[in-house]
Formats: sequence, structure tokens, C-alpha cells
Amino acid sequence: MGKTGGEVSTLLAQAERMVTETIHSLLDSYKSQISSYDEILASDGSIKPYWKNLFIGLEKIGNLELKNRLQEIKNKIRENGVTYNVYQEPKGLNSPWKLDPIPFLIEQKEWESISKGLQQRAVLLDLIYRDAYGDKRLLKEGILPPELVFENTGFFRPCLDVKLPTENQLMTYAADMARGPDGRMWVLDNRTQAPSGSGYTLENRVIISKIMPELAEDVYISRLSPFFTQAQQSMFKVFREKSEHLNIVYLTAGPNNETYFEQAYLASYLGYTLVQGDDLIVKNGYVWLKSIEGLQRVDVIIRRIDDEWCDPLELRSGSRLGVAGLLQVMRNGNVLVINPPGTSMLENSALNAFLPSISRHFLGEELILPSVATWWCGQEKERAYVLEHLHELIIKKANRKQVFRSVYGRQLTHQQLQELKQQILQNPTEYVAQQETSFSTTPAFVEDHIEPRYAAIRAFLTATPTGYQVMQGGLTRSSPIKDKFTFSNQYGGLSKDTWIISDEAEVIRERIKLPGLLSQKAQSSLPSRSAENLYWTARYAERTMVASSFLIITLNALNFQRNFGSTNKTEHIEILLKTVSRLIRMENGFTDENKEAFENPYPLIYESIANDNQRGTITSSIQSYMKAIIAVRDRWNQVTWRTVDNIENINQRLKNIHTRQNPNDIQNALNTLQNNLFTFYGLVNETLPRNHGYYLFEVGKLVERILSKVTILRSIFSTKTEQFVETELMEAALMSHFALVNYRLAYKSNFEMEYVLDMLLLDQQVPTSLSYLLKALNEALSKLPQNSERLNEAQKAILQASTQLQLVDVNELNKVIEADKPYLKLDQMLLDIYGHVSTVSNFIANLYFKHTFTQHSITDTLMDVDNDL
Repeated sequence: MGKTGGEVSTLLAQAERMVTETIHSLLDSYKSQISSYDEILASDGSIKPYWKNLFIGLEKIGNLELKNRLQEIKNKIRENGVTYNVYQEPKGLNSPWKLDPIPFLIEQKEWESISKGLQQRAVLLDLIYRDAYGDKRLLKEGILPPELVFENTGFFRPCLDVKLPTENQLMTYAADMARGPDGRMWVLDNRTQAPSGSGYTLENRVIISKIMPELAEDVYISRLSPFFTQAQQSMFKVFREKSEHLNIVYLTAGPNNETYFEQAYLASYLGYTLVQGDDLIVKNGYVWLKSIEGLQRVDVIIRRIDDEWCDPLELRSGSRLGVAGLLQVMRNGNVLVINPPGTSMLENSALNAFLPSISRHFLGEELILPSVATWWCGQEKERAYVLEHLHELIIKKANRKQVFRSVYGRQLTHQQLQELKQQILQNPTEYVAQQETSFSTTPAFVEDHIEPRYAAIRAFLTATPTGYQVMQGGLTRSSPIKDKFTFSNQYGGLSKDTWIISDEAEVIRERIKLPGLLSQKAQSSLPSRSAENLYWTARYAERTMVASSFLIITLNALNFQRNFGSTNKTEHIEILLKTVSRLIRMENGFTDENKEAFENPYPLIYESIANDNQRGTITSSIQSYMKAIIAVRDRWNQVTWRTVDNIENINQRLKNIHTRQNPNDIQNALNTLQNNLFTFYGLVNETLPRNHGYYLFEVGKLVERILSKVTILRSIFSTKTEQFVETELMEAALMSHFALVNYRLAYKSNFEMEYVLDMLLLDQQVPTSLSYLLKALNEALSKLPQNSERLNEAQKAILQASTQLQLVDVNELNKVIEADKPYLKLDQMLLDIYGHVSTVSNFIANLYFKHTFTQHSITDTLMDVDNDL
């Protein structure tokens, strides 16, 4: 029977009451854990409405599902390749980014007030910077002690006459904030030289919007993309007088830098060329990008390396991260660097003690956003206070570049306090003390439940012709340890999406776009370093593909022989094993001098797969592939990166194989690896634009494929063998060329040496034949920049190889004087082709990579020493 309207109303009321009680229970449980001021609480102790709505969403999701969503977030982070390099950990390179499923909420009206305080800070810091490198009124009028300028590790005298052609020198700025005990946001730190985190902020938003959409119901969340649009438009408007078509590069310290993912991410998102210092050169008074197309003039450098590394001629000698002569080009007004070198002086913690008086001096205003109470020990009165209250304060080095972790006085013993006092007295100007303050906590999903954690937010600003614009969001980080105010990603901090919410929809709907200042599409440059890494990405991928494919063939032959073969017909197995060693270049592999290895081949086979310390093995080749592909990660889309992640996961499995493991498990892993490499090739073919980068990738793949196929043929058909053995080897050769089906369609199961060689060497319809591969290599080479209309050395080498191959008589290659004799003509021809293709490889390196060093660009990039996140 149906229920009456009154019964339905009663049930709805009961359900609503149950939900409300459950939500209250969830909130009550959370509130019972709060030991400090918390973000969910208003000043009167009530729950802020938007946080209450968030808890309603969390309750609908449920704790178990929230745990599942957190795993989805981790999977998405891994698939998208979102990483952060932890310097202190031996295996900290490419550590997965950490993201909490619960966002950090700030109401739009409050954010508008915070934004005014941030804009005031940006203006003030810009004035301090211009004064320190200009008139020095603050020093002359005694407002700022001279030690905070001239003993500041971020102040560089060579930068005194280096200026941007804009009113604001501080083009980008970030501030770390936390809510203080008075309910206001307090500024904890300034990031002025190369602020990081905005790219992670974008990625956090993308992931949370996909995985936690329920939490955004019935609220309006400010978008992030307008901030980047404003930054781009402002830069083009300010700098377009220099050039109608600006060539903007994004300068990174390289793959080992802690925030390299973000740098590659932003370069790709904004459409800038990602470069390292080695990619740039100063010549004739300008900065040039060394690309495979030749030298290209650079107009704007957005740098993500620290000040002192920018120019080894005038700043830090020996730096390989910067560009020699950069400062002089800046003085001449021929390149614009954002932010200009020297801005790191504003990150000195001691400046916080003087900002209120400087604000009154320059602006006639009190600071809108307070700083943490700070005492600089370079002043006698302040130093006396610090020494007397040392047990209550936090002690820091004034200059961030000095390696010194914050010391909490309350945690020190009497003896340690005395030692710290002596350190301060010896060099008082190097130390600052700050009040230990209890900041707010925020809900975080940790260890499968929601609990309060201390949090801080990094806000981002960019200079525009109308003033500083604030991102409508930020990078929030919460502490990995309960009741401890530590949120650095270097020490395990958790990031959170930051929502600026309101009751009204946002008017701005645009996505990131370039301003309408460019009349035509500019050609994207391919730096020599990127070109080299694209080339080696392809070579290492193909090297892995060929080796894994041949190992599968060899393992199949071994398993068949073990289960169904006779013991006296194993010569083909030995030849296959020798071929494995030649492909992988094993020093102590399967050779005539190492007879015992053939009796139990599995240990050496496993070593050829899992020994990542020996060059040429499967895992070693994958590691080299990963290093090369990460170095050009701005070139790959997310779908491609998921496949790369699959390959890396398979590599971890292969590293852990052992001699007691079932060979079938190894074959399954190798099959999966092979499938993912084919997927990677397909994605490259389907998604990469047909520019120089694509054709250089193709050249690398084809060069490695030809060299590998020649190695296999020379090894398999080294000598004439008895019919059974030769039949097995011919079948293996066809399988390694993925041509067995083609052969059987043409010749059924009649294996004849003449026909096999004809297909593998000359058949233009078989895409793995040498003739086809040489033709494809010549076509790919022709798409690359040429110095002359005449044939270059690489094209001549290919022509020689192709001509020699086309003129060959397969019948002659197949002839030997008698059984058990070498195929001399075949071997000599293959050796000649190997030499010609090696010439191509050398030519490519000399012509397109001569400005870079392979080992440096792929494996040994220096890391930026500054820990910014």
C-alpha cells in the first residue's frame, strides 16, 4: 500500500533529523579534538556556515568512501606524474605529491580584505627593493640598519644597476600566511626571488574537482585561471615595445630541482619554452636560445633558480644553472628577467621587525596584515630581550640561505640554552627571534579519519599596470604531525586545494589565453638539451623494446626445450642466449668462455633483466628512459604520462625478480612492458605535433632499431648450422622483427634462408625490414633543419647503406663453402650498415646537440639549493 502524505512528511522529517544528528555527531567529534583556534569556528565559537555545508558533503560521502577517494587522488597524482623532490631522502627524487581530499575554505569577503593586505605588502617590498638598490633613503634616515642590506646574503652589488623597464621591479610575489590567535591572517614569510607553488595549486584544483565534486555543490568557488591570464596579458602589454613577438623562456634548474614538475607543468600550461642554463648563451649583447634551428633571441626569462646562480661571471662563479653575462645584457635592456636578481634580499626574516616603521615611512599606513612578532639580535635592546626570554622564543637565522633549522627555546635543556646564547653573542646580526604563536588548525583526512592539523596558506600575486593582482586561491599545506606547526613539503607536509567561496557565481569564465597582441602564431623553439633528451628517450625506449622482445623469444624457446625438446638439440638455444648478451652488452654473459652459464641460464637471464647497476639491462635502460623523458616532461600529455607511469611500475617489479621466481611471471611482466612500450609509441605518433621534436624522436627510434636489428641478425646468422637449428633461428629472427605472420602468409611454414633474408632485408612492405627502416630514417632526417641543400653526412651514410642493401644478391649472402662456416658476405654487409648508421648517430649529436653534454642533460643536472616549498 502507498503511504499517505502525512506519513511521507513524517519520514522525510525523520530522515532530515537523522542526517542532522549525524552531521552534528561528526562535527562534535571533530570539535572535541580541537586544541587551538580552528578554521571551522567563528569568533563566537559557532560553526561557520560554509564549513557546515562541507561537513554535510563529507557525511554524504562517508568515511569508507573518503578513504577510497584518497586512494583515487594518490592514483591520479601518480598517473599525472605530479612529483616533488625531497633532497634529504636517498630515494626522494620524484616523490609523489601529497594532497588532502578536504579543501581549505575562506569566504570571499574575508579574502578581499586579506588581498588588500597582500597588495600592500607587495607594494611595500617593491619599494624596499628599489630603495636598497637605488637611493637608500631607509639607510640614510636610520629606518633600516645597514647590516640588513650590506650583510644580507640576498643583496648583490652587481645588481645595483639592473632594472626592469617597469615601475614595479617585483613582478611576482608570494606570501606564507596562517591565522593567528586574534582571528586575522598573519604573514609568516615572503617569497620574492622565484616563488613556487602556483603550478601545484592548479594541479590540486584539477584533481579535487574531478574526485571530490560533491563538496562543491551549492557553493561558488573562485577560478584560478584568470590569475595566469592577467599575468600573461600584463607581461605582453608591458614588454611588447621590445618585440612584437616575445620569445619567453622558463628557466629551470633541471629535473633534480625540488619543484621541477611544477616548472615543466607551468611552462607547458603557459606556452613557454622550458630551458636550463646550458640552453642559453650570451652573444653580441643579447641572450640566445640554443635550439636545433639555430640561435634564437630571448626577450623574457622567467627564472626559477636562485639569485646567486643566475650569472657565474658576476654572482656565483662556477654556477652551471645560470647564464654567463646575463647581468650585462639586463643592464643594456636587451633581456628582461622576472624577478630580477637581487630580490632575495627581501626574504631576510629580520626585515619583519622593521616593516611597520617602513610602511609608515613609505606609505603613511599601518600594516593591514600583521607579521609574527620579530626581534633582530643586531640591536642591543632587542638582543637583551631575546637572551632573557630565549626559552619562550623561536630562533632563526636572519638569512634563509644559511642552513639552520628553527630552534624552539622551550625544547632546549639549560645547557643547550647557554650554548645557543653564546652562538647569538658571537654573531648577533645573523639571528632573529620570533614569538611562538599558536596558529589555527583545519580539518584534514589523516590515517582514515578527520582531525585538526595546523595549516598555512601561500598566496600568489602578480604585478599589472593597474596594481598587484591576487590569485583567488592559493597553496595550503597542513602539518604531517599532529600538534606541530611544520608544513614544509621537504618534511612531509600535506597540500590542500584552497577554495575562495561566495554565494554568488563568478562572472569571469575564460580559460588561460594569450592576449590578442600577436598577429600570427609563433614557432615553438626546441632547445638543444630538449632535442637531445627526446632523441635519447626514443633510443632507450627502443633499446628496452628490442631487448625485452628478444628475451621473451628466448624464454619461450627455453621453456619449450625444457618441456618438449630433446637434450641433444640445444645449439639454437645457445645462439639465442649469446644474442641476448650481445644486445644487452653483458661483460660476463653467455660466451664460449663461460660454458657453465648455458647449463643453468636463468641466473644470467634474470641479471640481464633486473641488474639496474649494469648498463644495457632492461631495468637500467628503463631508468635511462625515465631520466630522459622526465627531462622533457613538458612535451607529454597526461595520457602519455599514465603509460610512462605504467612502465616505471613494471620496472619496479622487474627489479625485484629472483632466481626462484617462476619464469612465466617474468615473461608476463616482459609482455606487459612490451605492450606499454607499444602504447607509448602509439601515443607519441597520435599526439605529438609534427615538428622538429617529433622527427628527432623518430630518428632516435629508427637509429636504435636498425642497430639492434643488425646486432640480432649478425648474432643469429653468424655461421651455417644444421637444418633444425637454422629453422629455429630463422623463426626467432622473424619473430624479433614481428614478421613471422607476414612470412607465413607468403611462404606458409617453409623456412628457407633466402626467403627469410629477402623479407628481413629488402621487403618494403615489412616495416621492420632494414630497407624500410633506412628509407624511414632518411625521411625523418629530411624533416630536420639543414645547413645546406646538398646531402649532409648523415644522408650520405644512409644513401650508402641503402644502395649497398639494394644491390645485394640474397643468393650470394646465403652461400657458405661448407657447413659450420660463417656467412661472411652477410656479416660484412651488416657490419657496413651498422657503421653507416652509427655515422648518422654521431652526425646528429654533433649538429644538434653540440651545445649540451649528454650525461649532464640526462643524468647529472644540478639541483637548486634553495628549499622553497
